Amino acid sequence: MRRIALPSWLPLDPFVLTLLAVVGLAALLPASGTAETVVSDASKVAIGLLFFLYGARLSTREALDGLRAWRLHLFVIASTFVLFPLLGLAARGLVPWLLTEQLYTGFLFLCLVPSTIQSSIAFTSIARGNVPAAICAGTYSALLGMVLTPLLVAWFIGSKADFSTDGLLGIGTQLLLPFIAGQVLRRWIGGFVKRNRRVLGYVDRSSILLVVYTAFSEGMNQGIWSQVTPLRLLALAGVLGVLLAVVLLITSTLSRRMGFSREDRVAIVFAGSKKSLANGLPMAAVLFGSAASITILPLMLFHQLQLIVCAVIAKRWARTAPDVGAVARGDRASRSSSSAGRA
Repeated sequence: MRRIALPSWLPLDPFVLTLLAVVGLAALLPASGTAETVVSDASKVAIGLLFFLYGARLSTREALDGLRAWRLHLFVIASTFVLFPLLGLAARGLVPWLLTEQLYTGFLFLCLVPSTIQSSIAFTSIARGNVPAAICAGTYSALLGMVLTPLLVAWFIGSKADFSTDGLLGIGTQLLLPFIAGQVLRRWIGGFVKRNRRVLGYVDRSSILLVVYTAFSEGMNQGIWSQVTPLRLLALAGVLGVLLAVVLLITSTLSRRMGFSREDRVAIVFAGSKKSLANGLPMAAVLFGSAASITILPLMLFHQLQLIVCAVIAKRWARTAPDVGAVARGDRASRSSSSAGRA
């Protein structure tokens, strides 16, 4: 029997598939009673560990060195924390005929999450863009998101998130303090973290899976999934596709008109159109509690969508990129000819 191969341009992220499997597990076997308490406490510890490792990985020196390309970074920050939120607010008109209140809350939360680092770098590299700029842009977005995302959630979503004394304490103890501790201890543990990046990557993913299982278990126990129909999910996917297309179009057009080089435009488009699943999921768990299961659904769908679309764009741009080797050879030939002429 002939094996059916998936198209090379369709990057089905194995981690997203694993997330969906965990969602299915929570639907069939949600944690309840004592198990729910144990899983919830373990999830809080996992969130703290996640942000501690984020802090230990981020190089403050590299972030400061990248300030030279300040126009590019301001552009990406504006796309992440201004353009996306404005589009999220504009989507309010889709409620209730296309999106439910709960799905719209998740859609708006998606628009407030910081950009991602890994996929921005990967796609910028494939398209032969400015990789150091993509690294710094993702780093700045992650750093600002630690503060800006909770503030924007408080401003735009307000009472639907937990900003009680306990909620604010949770943000501080589960997000900010572990991140700061990681930054402070990076001087001593940075080498260990770098050497064991692959192993610690599994720790990251396991922590996120635990967060997702906890959130969806709480949602199942409260029966909130009965409010989401397949038709609503299909409508959500369509809205997310439009959101991504609009952001890609705006970042590409404006960066070209502002005179950025091709390499910088590539970094801007990929860093400015992404949303971080790794940062967004634990933030949602802290900010929304039992309502996080539906809140994180738009982010999970958008993550897979951005991978598929940006992979296609990156490969197309790679084919049209200038041949770096040919340009270098042309420069050497030009210098040689000039030298011969002077001789």
